Amino acid sequence: MGSRVEQFEQIRRDHDREGLSIRALAERHGVHRRVVRQALESPLPPPRRTPVGRPAPKLGAYRELIDEWLIGDLTAPRKQRHTSKRIWQRLVDEYGLDVAETTVRDHVRKRRRALGQAGSDVFVPQVHAPGVTAEVDWGEADVHLAGAQTRVHVFFMRACFSGAAFAMAAPVETQQAFLEGHAQAFDWFGGVFEEVRYDNLGSAVKKVLKGRRRIETDRFVAMRSHYLYASMFTTAGLQGAHEKGGVEGEVGRFRRRHFVPVPTASSIAHLNVMLRDASDLDLQRRIIGRPGTVADQFAVERPLLRALPTAGAFDSTEIASVRVDSKALVTVRQNRYSVPVALAGLRVSAAVGASEIRINHGGRQVARHERLHGRFKTSAQLDHYLELLRRKPGGLERSLPLAQERQAGRWPVCFDELWAALAERYDASQAAAQMVDVLLLCRELGPARVELAVRGTLAAGAVDGRAVAVLARRASTPAAPPARLTDLDARLTACDRPEPDLAGYDELIGGQA
Repeated sequence: MGSRVEQFEQIRRDHDREGLSIRALAERHGVHRRVVRQALESPLPPPRRTPVGRPAPKLGAYRELIDEWLIGDLTAPRKQRHTSKRIWQRLVDEYGLDVAETTVRDHVRKRRRALGQAGSDVFVPQVHAPGVTAEVDWGEADVHLAGAQTRVHVFFMRACFSGAAFAMAAPVETQQAFLEGHAQAFDWFGGVFEEVRYDNLGSAVKKVLKGRRRIETDRFVAMRSHYLYASMFTTAGLQGAHEKGGVEGEVGRFRRRHFVPVPTASSIAHLNVMLRDASDLDLQRRIIGRPGTVADQFAVERPLLRALPTAGAFDSTEIASVRVDSKALVTVRQNRYSVPVALAGLRVSAAVGASEIRINHGGRQVARHERLHGRFKTSAQLDHYLELLRRKPGGLERSLPLAQERQAGRWPVCFDELWAALAERYDASQAAAQMVDVLLLCRELGPARVELAVRGTLAAGAVDGRAVAVLARRASTPAAPPARLTDLDARLTACDRPEPDLAGYDELIGGQA
């Protein structure tokens, strides 16, 4: 049996040569008279109409689940809502549903029809040589971080040739985070690109001049000099975003793929482990129009990258000289951090990083804090004030360091139980003084051992700070090995005597029996 076009050709030929009627042609070719009329009107069959209202039985009860996701997107962050592809991926990965992506896309399109469809921009296709160009941009995403919904900033670097992309999260878009993102990205790629394209972000550009000229920040120039690559900047305004469309699209794609649904992480460090795993996983995806996977393309590109500097990664920290005030605090970027009280009034150096502050004095590190963001916040560590509290124990109860220890969950409940028992036995000042001694013991023997000793003291009913010290030190003192006959004085071992023989004594005992 021929094609429909060939059937139309035969109908037209029979009508022209034999002059058959429509009824006769329909009977000869076994078709409806409507088909004969269509063939006589045109040699090409009319396009088939798309079926309307097909049931798509495989979706079944999952229609309600899809609708639930779409309704939930109404309250989700605008850039972290489900796409048709993401819905299909979740149905396959999470529910094991065997359904075509087009079926899901048609259903989603119908459900969103009331919202309208946005028009698409048109762009000129580009071609990139391997190992030459990368693009950098920032994105935003919401995560459940340490139990609270938090908006984080995500640094992206994308290779233009292969499409391989690296992502790193930071609480704020600081210059330190920007520089640290480069160091980690180049390490992940295993080399350095010849040029990197940016928009006019403040971490790199101090002033935009006419045309492509820019006045760049000193720290950015130092980082670029460390890795020895060239930088390019887009034109100012919205039009410039189209000049690095690869990474612009990557920000949205990565967010839809790995931030939907909203992920949960215990910390920024934990989130960055998840993002690095996601970057590795995305190497297995295939970009439309490419001959292989991203990993295949990147295998071609990686050997052509410039080698990483032998000096190691660029140090993104910035050094600031600050003075310690009368409360043993230093002010860095409008936030305050504690140092040991012995440094009050002295000048120290603070290494400002993307995620932490390291404070040094006399060539050694004296304090380390997680970096605070915002203004007028304070991070105080109780250990820094113990020498002062030994002289002024009354200041412990309402101290800010103690309040922050409790808020962070680092203050054991048994310490409060011991403190309350001490307060009943001694006056408030003596009870606080003994608690300070217990805290100093933590510095010497470690918090875990001291906490165990406190529990033992409470269980024994020996409410005293000195009892805690005895138990803690006893646990840390190794037991003496049992004495052996060989551990004798040299004068006693000088005489070589045979070992005693008890056989006669055994005979005597046996005879008496």
